[in-house]
Amino acid sequence: MEVITLTTTIQAKERKDLRKSHTKYLRSNGFIPAVVYGKEIEPKTVAVNSIELVKKVRDEGKNTVFNLQVDSGESYDVLLYDYQMDDIKDEILHADFYQVDMSSEVDVEVPIQLEGEAKGEADGGIKQQVLLTLNIRTKPNNIPDAITVDVTDLAIGDTVTVGDLKSSTDYTILDDDESTIVTIVAPQMPDAEDEEGAEGEASESEATEGSEE
Repeated sequence: MEVITLTTTIQAKERKDLRKSHTKYLRSNGFIPAVVYGKEIEPKTVAVNSIELVKKVRDEGKNTVFNLQVDSGESYDVLLYDYQMDDIKDEILHADFYQVDMSSEVDVEVPIQLEGEAKGEADGGIKQQVLLTLNIRTKPNNIPDAITVDVTDLAIGDTVTVGDLKSSTDYTILDDDESTIVTIVAPQMPDAEDEEGAEGEASESEATEGSEE
């Protein structure tokens, strides 16, 4: 498991003008409106460079602890708690940053990464990933990039549930133990009726071609 270290900084501008016209001005100049909040601070409105934020989220991951440095002098250790995307332009429209206490646990969602090729796939089985993310509770500097599940030994009919995962001293999984993560299902066989129908159609087609000759 790869552990995140606090190395990534994002520069922010204090945002006091909350008028829509100023928000439009910010966006036209490459910035997006954002807010910083947490248990120990009053919500603070800021603006961050949209290209920089998108790049760092893609490079470091959504669950990275960022050091948000505001031009007014404040500095916050934050998680990107939520954001709004423009899917067409692939741009972030607004961001919510949550200040974290590095000594206190937080609840976050991390992706599940499947590793290896299941034995059952070699036998014609189909791998189906049911759960894509896990909810965990951990300290900010112990948030993993992903939780890896090895599927190499899975045969057709085998399933991995949340309860099958090895426990970790770095985090606690909050999802139900019975929740299915991945399963290897048998290939779907054609119904006998479908096969008979296909054979019947083939016979009719051959008979038609014979009569035409």
